Amino acid sequence: MNNKEFDAVKMMREIRENHHKIYENNPELREKRLEEIRIKYAIKIDKKESANHQ
Repeated sequence: MNNKEFDAVKMMREIRENHHKIYENNPELREKRLEEIRIKYAIKIDKKESANHQ
């Protein structure tokens, strides 16, 4: 593999794995943060639709 100074794919993978560990131990935190994002960006999501993705 390439030995780059900055590897975006590796960084994103590490972030995703870290978030997975955090939210696996505390699923309520995930929902709280998602709700804050929805409010901040005025995103309207149907609860029934989002429940299908879990």
